[in-house]
Amino acid sequence: MNAETKICQNCKNNFVIEPEDFDFYKKIDVPPPTWCPQCRLLRRILWRNDKNFYKRPDSRTGEMVFSLYPEHAPIKVYDYDYWWSDAWDALDYGRDYDFSKPFFEQFNGLIKDVPFMSRSILYLINSDYSMNANNLKNCYMVFGAAYSEDSYYSLNISKSKDCFDSAYLAECEVSYEGFFNEKCFRTFFSSYCENSQDTYFSLNCVGVTNCFGCVNLRNKSYHIFNQPYTKEKYFVELAKFNLGSASALEDIKRKVAEFWLKYPIKYLQGRHNTDVSGQYISNSKNVKDSYYISNCENLRYCQSLYINQSKDSYDSFRFGDNSELIYESSICGLGVSQLKFCYDCYSNCFDFEYCISCHSSSHLFGCVGLRNKQYCILNKQYTKEEYEKLIPKIKEHMNKMPYVDKGGRVYTYGEFMPPDLSPFAYNDTIAPEFFPMYKDEVISRGYRWNEQNIKSYSATIKAEELPDNIKDVQDNIINEIIECAHKGKCEESCVAAFRFVTKELEFYKKHELALPRLCWRCRDAERLKQRSPMKFWARNCSCSGNASHNGEYKNISEHFHGSIKCPNNFQTSYAPDRPEIVYCEQCYNAEVA
Repeated sequence: MNAETKICQNCKNNFVIEPEDFDFYKKIDVPPPTWCPQCRLLRRILWRNDKNFYKRPDSRTGEMVFSLYPEHAPIKVYDYDYWWSDAWDALDYGRDYDFSKPFFEQFNGLIKDVPFMSRSILYLINSDYSMNANNLKNCYMVFGAAYSEDSYYSLNISKSKDCFDSAYLAECEVSYEGFFNEKCFRTFFSSYCENSQDTYFSLNCVGVTNCFGCVNLRNKSYHIFNQPYTKEKYFVELAKFNLGSASALEDIKRKVAEFWLKYPIKYLQGRHNTDVSGQYISNSKNVKDSYYISNCENLRYCQSLYINQSKDSYDSFRFGDNSELIYESSICGLGVSQLKFCYDCYSNCFDFEYCISCHSSSHLFGCVGLRNKQYCILNKQYTKEEYEKLIPKIKEHMNKMPYVDKGGRVYTYGEFMPPDLSPFAYNDTIAPEFFPMYKDEVISRGYRWNEQNIKSYSATIKAEELPDNIKDVQDNIINEIIECAHKGKCEESCVAAFRFVTKELEFYKKHELALPRLCWRCRDAERLKQRSPMKFWARNCSCSGNASHNGEYKNISEHFHGSIKCPNNFQTSYAPDRPEIVYCEQCYNAEVA
C-alpha cells in the first residue's frame, strides 16, 4: 500500500500515513487514524494528571482522601485500599448495550457510575505522598516513578535511590538536580550523563569521574570546565566553588549555562540505538517519532515507555513495562498485550478495547474498574460465544451512529476516547506543559477548564531571609514556613510557601548544598525548562566545516565533509530558534573527547 496524505480532523493540517503504518493497523485490525500524531498525543495526555494532589470526599464514606482526581471531576472515587478490596464488584454496574445511543454516550454513563481508585499507585512502602508510581520505598513527593527508594521531589525516575529534585533518571544513586541521567552515582546539577560519578554541573558526559562544569567528555577524570587538573589541584579548585552558599551557587549556574551553550549537542539525546528517531531514546531498536523510550523495539508515535521492554506498538503513552501490541492507549503496562483505546489498565491484561482502570483480565470492551474478569461489555458478563458475536455488531454501530463531542469532532470505531469523557479539565493535566494554550483557546476547542483555587499561606520566613550558607542553617528550620522566592506570581503553579522536611535537610547538609529558595513546584518547573517538547522539526546540521554555524564552537577534529558545510539533515525536537548548537550524529561523535 502506498503512503497517503490525510487532513487531521482536529487541527485541519495534513499528515502522512506510511505503508508500514497501514501494515500495523491491519495487523491489529483497526482503521487508519483521522487525527494527526500531535493531536492524537494531546488527546491521550488529556487523561494524565502528573503531579497534582487533591483532597476530595470518598464517594462511599464521605471522608476526605488524597486523590488523583479533583473534586470537580464528574466521577465517583473510592479510597485506594477499599477500591482494591473484595468488598465491592464493578460487575454490579453492568448494563446492556443500547443500539439506540452512540457507544461513547453509554460508556460515559458507565464512567460516571463506577468508582475510580483515589490514586494510581502499586506496591508502595512508606511513600504515601507519591502518585502515579509503583514499587517505591521511603519516597516523598515522587511522581511517575518505579522501583526507587529514599527519593524526594522527583519526577519520572526508575531504579534509583537517594535522589532529590531530579527528573528522568534511570539506575542513579545520590542525585541532586539531575536531569536525564543514567547509571550515575553522586551527580549534582548535571544532565544527560551516563556511567559517571562525583560529577557537578556537567552535560553529555559518559564514564567521567570527578568533573565539574564539563561538556561532551568521555572517560575523563579531574576536569573543570573541560580543562584537566591533577587530583590534588582538582579538589583545591573544587572547594573554591562553595556550593553551600546560595549566592555563590547562582553565580555558578549562570556561568555553567553560558559555557554549555558554547558546545554542540547531538540532534537526539540517547545512546545505544539502532534505527531510531525522536528524542530521549536509549537502548532501543526501530523506534520512530517517539519520546522518552528505553529498552524498546518496533514502536512509532510512543512516549514515556521507559520501564523495562515494550515492543510492537503505536501511539502508546506512558508506562510500558513488558507490553506489546498497544495502540492509542494511555498509562497501560506491566505485562499487557493487545490493548486498544485504553486508560490506566495494567497487570497482565489481554485483548482490551475502550477500557478504564481494568486489571488482570482479558477480552473486555467498554469496561470500567473490572478485575480478574473476561468476556465483558459495559461491565456486563457474557459467554465467550455471546461476546464474540456482539463485538462486531457494536463496532458497526459505532460507525453508523458516531459520537460527536463538544468541539464537533466525530468519533467512530478506531478513535481514542473523547476529551469530554476525561475526568480531568485541560489544566488539571500535563497538557499545558507540552501544548500551552490560554483559557479562551482551550474552551473554544471544546476542552474543559478548571478555575484553580488559590491557597493562602502565612509564611514565617521569606526566601531572602534564609541563611546564605548551609553551614549556618539550624535544624529548627524544618519548623518554618518559607515564602517561595516567586511569591506565587510566576506561571509555574507556585504553591507560594513550603517547608523543608528532615530527610531533605539532612541531604543538603551532608553534601554541603545551599538551601533552595523556590518551592518544589517552581524548582520542578525550572528543571524541566531543559526538556525538549514532544514535537519534531526538520533541521540541517549546524556544523559549517571547521566550526559551528554561529562561530561559537571550533571543531577539534576533521569531519567526513571536510571544510564545507555538513550535508546531513535530520528530525529533531530542538526547534530552529533554540540557542543550542545542534550537530548530526557523525559530527557530534567526532567532537566528543
